[in-house]
Amino acid sequence: MLNTYEIMETIRMLEEEKLDIRTVTMGISLSDCADGDGERAREKIYNKIVNYAGDLVKVAEEIEIKYDIPIINKRISVTPISLIAAACEDKDYIEFAKTLDQAAKEVGVDFIGGFSALVHKGMTAADKKLINSIPEALAQTERVCSSVNIGTTRAGLNIDAVAQMGRIVKECAELTADNGGVAASKLVVFANAPEDNPFMAGAFHGVGEGECMINVGISGPGAVKAALTKVKGEPFDQVAETIKKTAFKITRMGQLVAKEASEKLGVTAGIVDLSLAPTPAVGDSVARILEEMGVEVAGAHGTTAALALLNDAVKKGGVMASSHVGGLSGAFIPVSEDAGMIEAVEKGALSLEKLEAMTAVCSVGLDMIALPGKTTAATISAIIADEAAIGMVNHKTTAVRVIPVPGKDVGEEVVYGGLFGRAPIMKVSEFSSIDFIARGGRIPAPLQSLKN
Repeated sequence: MLNTYEIMETIRMLEEEKLDIRTVTMGISLSDCADGDGERAREKIYNKIVNYAGDLVKVAEEIEIKYDIPIINKRISVTPISLIAAACEDKDYIEFAKTLDQAAKEVGVDFIGGFSALVHKGMTAADKKLINSIPEALAQTERVCSSVNIGTTRAGLNIDAVAQMGRIVKECAELTADNGGVAASKLVVFANAPEDNPFMAGAFHGVGEGECMINVGISGPGAVKAALTKVKGEPFDQVAETIKKTAFKITRMGQLVAKEASEKLGVTAGIVDLSLAPTPAVGDSVARILEEMGVEVAGAHGTTAALALLNDAVKKGGVMASSHVGGLSGAFIPVSEDAGMIEAVEKGALSLEKLEAMTAVCSVGLDMIALPGKTTAATISAIIADEAAIGMVNHKTTAVRVIPVPGKDVGEEVVYGGLFGRAPIMKVSEFSSIDFIARGGRIPAPLQSLKN
């Protein structure tokens, strides 16, 4: 139980340090919606989502008022559509995406995730249809998010799928060129994708999950930074201890919201995701936490070590506060969504290569990074392969969400607004990876995959 002091501290965090719950995400199994007739399957999907999530937004808003806790996003994740649509004979799955979009609008959620495929070891006919449908599906919908898992520690990396995803990312951006290639911002390419992630664009409801679950994603970079201002100059042991205590309080709040929401909706409470999720708002930045530890600008030497400490301390504090921690759980470093990261790129302190190094110790991977529109599909595929290799070898989730912005080049920026913020166009190596990606096949699983 929280004591009186902890309650007052949490209230102060809410009022002064931009503390919020980033998302309450309802995961819904669609396994019973498969049908040989695509139209019937889509009708079942729509009805089930509306039935389960009809009160999700209302309940979340009631909790906001009751506890005076801002809940920024209300979301839904569903079973990967490639698994459900496989039963029908539709030539593509664009209509399934439109159905998800309609259901999301009907219940009032911000996003719906699960237009997804799991192809880490190979691709079924349904997986191929879904992947080929992604560009049009994301261009023609507003709230649908998509993800594809192309590798795991146990299976290795599917380079055929990696090659295809580079082309898909390019096509997504080109189809929405008038809006800064925004469709690519709703697509994540994973290695070791978790089944219970509440954050978009990568959320889907895994086959190991229950019928309906409530998963909560916390936030709070501002609260962590504020706590660290009180231990300036202290040894890293004290820094880690301070972050742990702060993460504990933040996670307790997330646990409270998860419990309350699941009880009101009559569904199972799932997990609390401990990820520190930044926003473009001043004071809500993971980069500023790293700078508070002593690096002049995020990206300077020492940044990766600082991020490793932050990620570890957040997890240690969070797991003491909740019995069911899951999702991604760590620290996000999305460039466009973090004011400090944007500034670091503009100062020349933070490069794509340094971000890749940081992803070896952070929560996810290369996130919301704008690339020159001329970046080739092969280069994007190679970026995905590099990031997936980090995840595969280190038994961790890694992901790539990059946007090759049509008509933009290094030195320019693209503005999306809202939580997506703005993104400076980052420099990409001009040397070719086309022969590497053209090899195809699979990169075998590493030796550490042999656990039994």
